[in-house]
Amino acid sequence: MPEAKRPDLAAMIVPLGRALAAAELPVLERHNLTMWGYVVLLGLGDEPVYTQSALAKAIRADKTRIIGVLDELQQRGLIHRAPDPADRRAHLVSLTAAGRSTRERAQREIQEQEDRLLAQLSPADRRAFLRALQTLAAATAQQ
Repeated sequence: MPEAKRPDLAAMIVPLGRALAAAELPVLERHNLTMWGYVVLLGLGDEPVYTQSALAKAIRADKTRIIGVLDELQQRGLIHRAPDPADRRAHLVSLTAAGRSTRERAQREIQEQEDRLLAQLSPADRRAFLRALQTLAAATAQQ
């Protein structure tokens, strides 16, 4: 039996993504973060230290584009940058305690909003949706 006709994935995901991003803006503004600033703070969560180049690659940003974002986050004391002792041309980036705290507060508020949306799904559907979304996100990150 053929699968029922459905909209293209982008036709479903893009409007959802736009709505989620719009809902995040007031939260980010309360924490004095831009979307890119938040992306950088999230990107620094997995490793204690990144080179600027590795961070840009991890968050899928042009390395020249994030320099201003890094400057602003460093001025606010949310990240620390230092020359890489192994390569003086490179800079190492890490979260400060203030950066970690800001990221965690903003992420908690954002995920509370997301939980209200996800509450429209049954617990089983919610778990399946999140698992599938994580699988697809990981697959696109490898491309």
